[in-house]
Amino acid sequence: MNPIPYGRQNITETDVAAVVEALHADYLTQGPRIAEFERNFAAYVGAAYAVAVSNGTAALHLCALALDVAPGDKVITTPITFAASANCVRYCGGEVVFADIDPDTFLLDLESVRRLLEVSPRGTYQGIVPVDFAGRAVDLEAFRQLADEYSLWLIEDSCHAPGGYFVDSLGQKQSCGNGRFADLAIFSFHPVKHIACGEGGMITTNSETLYQKLLTLRTHGITRNTDIYENSLEFAAGDATADAYPGWYMEMQILGFNYRLTDFQAALGISQLTRAEEGLATRRDIAQKYAEAFTGQAFIKGQSGVVEGHAYHLYVVEVENRLGLYNFLKENNVFAQIHYIPCHLMPYYRQLGWREGDMPRAEQYYRQCLSLPMYPTLSDEEQAYVIQKVLEFYKK
Repeated sequence: MNPIPYGRQNITETDVAAVVEALHADYLTQGPRIAEFERNFAAYVGAAYAVAVSNGTAALHLCALALDVAPGDKVITTPITFAASANCVRYCGGEVVFADIDPDTFLLDLESVRRLLEVSPRGTYQGIVPVDFAGRAVDLEAFRQLADEYSLWLIEDSCHAPGGYFVDSLGQKQSCGNGRFADLAIFSFHPVKHIACGEGGMITTNSETLYQKLLTLRTHGITRNTDIYENSLEFAAGDATADAYPGWYMEMQILGFNYRLTDFQAALGISQLTRAEEGLATRRDIAQKYAEAFTGQAFIKGQSGVVEGHAYHLYVVEVENRLGLYNFLKENNVFAQIHYIPCHLMPYYRQLGWREGDMPRAEQYYRQCLSLPMYPTLSDEEQAYVIQKVLEFYKK
């Protein structure tokens, strides 16, 4: 059997043609395909606005900046996530406070967050960053109610879950990133994600104010428009009129960053987005087969299972002798992965005072978790081989 990775991009000839066409066009950086990708993606998730950026980490950083995270601000997030979910707060000088996970969902536990808020004076915390881990959607309606009670903002880290959804209290499907409950949501277009741009990210929101701020922050804090020219020193000198606005005039109004996506990356994203629902359906079929194979097996302590609205970026199993299984699969050309070493146990966060034992449920999850191959081009034969090898290991 050829090597089977845990994740893999799916680039078609249509994707290649879209990128080649963009490379032959007039723009390589901020061209028309950026805006097209933003419109299409906003429509896909059901949000009013979308801002394309260079990667998912940049998206998180810009969200923190747009929400005015400042030195000393405290923000709550999950320890079971990629480090960027927490690091974005640190980039702004804020303090990250971890809350434990729900062992049944692997998601940030609402009640753990509630306890943190209840034992602290009001105003101690400024926001929450829930993560749609592995593709399972957070119940943002419940988090929104809690956030409103304590006047907090919400950033939904939905890098794992484009196309995912949860069902709200009225029985309505709420798409990840639709802006109905979170102030801002972010997505990643890393090669192993649902939509691949090589690198890339997207921020979605229903707030026009935050949208406009993000556009400026994305491009060095620089703005070009007639309004700023009319208030400029040049205009005030009386040497110009509003109808003679020079196209070269711009102002850096805030400290921003160069977090732009390229036009040819956007072309790839537009093409990939047309197949997003097809890929999502395949991921859910793969998850169904894993669930059927492992349900009732004594060595399984937990698994992603079949969950409505799950986008299945990952299929996670919790198992006995995780290291043994990992190595056995590797010896048999199956390259599983671990998601994740808990953030609070990373050396950087240990230096800030976090210790083993602080997040017992997250730590127990980490000791047992393994992400099995999950991507739309995983064949039936390859998945059957993965399942066979897992079962074989525990029946030795």
